[in-house]
Amino acid sequence: MLSRIVRPTAPRLASVSKWPLTLAKLTRPFATVDGNTPRMQPTPSRTRATPISHDRATFTIRVGLLQVPRRSQADIVQDGPVFNGKSFGAKTNISGEAVFTTSLVGYPESLTDPSYRGQILVFTQPLIGNYGIPSTARDENGLLRYFESPNLQAAGVVVADVAEQYSHWTAVKSLGEWCAEEGVPAVSGVDTRAIVTYLREQGSSLARITIGEEYDADQDEAFIDPEQINLVHKVSTKAPFHISSSTGDSHIAVIDCGVKENILRSLVGRGASVTAFPYDYPIHKVAHHFDGVFITNGPGDPTHCQDTVYHLQKLMESSQIPIMGICLGHQLLALAAGARTIKLKYGNRAHNIPALDLTTGRCHITSQNHGYAVDTSTLPPDWKEYFVNLNDSSNEGIIHKSRPIFGTQFHPEARGGPLDSSYLFDTYMESVGRYKRNQAIFQPKRDSRPSPLLVDLLAKERVGVVPTTGMENLLRMGEAGEQAATAARAA
Repeated sequence: MLSRIVRPTAPRLASVSKWPLTLAKLTRPFATVDGNTPRMQPTPSRTRATPISHDRATFTIRVGLLQVPRRSQADIVQDGPVFNGKSFGAKTNISGEAVFTTSLVGYPESLTDPSYRGQILVFTQPLIGNYGIPSTARDENGLLRYFESPNLQAAGVVVADVAEQYSHWTAVKSLGEWCAEEGVPAVSGVDTRAIVTYLREQGSSLARITIGEEYDADQDEAFIDPEQINLVHKVSTKAPFHISSSTGDSHIAVIDCGVKENILRSLVGRGASVTAFPYDYPIHKVAHHFDGVFITNGPGDPTHCQDTVYHLQKLMESSQIPIMGICLGHQLLALAAGARTIKLKYGNRAHNIPALDLTTGRCHITSQNHGYAVDTSTLPPDWKEYFVNLNDSSNEGIIHKSRPIFGTQFHPEARGGPLDSSYLFDTYMESVGRYKRNQAIFQPKRDSRPSPLLVDLLAKERVGVVPTTGMENLLRMGEAGEQAATAARAA
């Protein structure tokens, strides 16, 4: 089992040879075969840290051609609104997709959600930061108690007013200190009502945060569209990692597209040991060693993950294993089934969105963070819509008519709440239990529990994930290319 999980053969797609880290690098020196070995505690990288900047700051939104189809590009650039404020984070300039959230609480969880990679997050709540930033304490499973990933994931932060003085028993630093440490620029003192009104009317748009400089329209050419980048590749683990559960004997294979800590906690807390794989891992080749497959949330356009879609197609063709997907995982499941996805005008990002369960008629208040949705009109006959958004009628879930496979666009595990739909994890685990019992009938000697050797050899934390730079590296590459082109023309 170990050799198959760590070194699968993939004649057509992903293989271990494309991973930067080999098994030898994942193995601790003088490792012992002990299933209770504590999880490794990674030291956060501070190479991007800067002192807190209190300089003037500019938040610029660039209008896209799709929003104003009958105008020239020159007019569009001039039409982009410019908001002047004050910096309270890192002194660095970035660009990304401007999106907004109406969540009242949970900003540490939101900002560490890998689904926000490449995005500038605008908070509609007028005051942000009043309860500070908590510590990196971990629970009994080694999972972060207060964050959804080890680093701040958003490219930038925009608020109306920031609390420089904080008060909470878990807090160890201010929001500004955290942003500076993580190398993420943050802007306050801008009219977020006007920003959100603009984004609702025009749709999610490219934007740029500039610290300590006057706005220069010529720099609009430096805007980088994160939707054109495979962001999942940036946030997914680069090699498998494992988390053991002491309360059950199920074993779940997690396809990590940018997994949140509380998804892992929700599975482990229900008695499932978890082995997480890179998003493009050929999961169909090792699924028979597991009791269930889980596809996580993640950032960006789901159509970038063609390898994942192909592997899921092969999995559903070859196995009856239970499958659950959340957010991006739900969209990838739909693509694998043969459906299509669409880009929403401004997405759904909040903690209070009503979703109707079409099988029971009950409404649940849900937490959401997505810019794409499944087009249910393209679902094949053996699938049906599971949940629907009562605000905009967009799809919130799909379910197979005869097999234990379903996905939800919202987050049942929502950290910061609400927990109305957390029962879906119980539903999934019930399917996992039935599958495990049925497999035991036909294969009495089957044992899906991870071996102590496997537990000891695999990492205990996501591997090789580089913290966000908000597209700044791509900007530098573009600037370097422009300088090289200018030098060549001068020569």
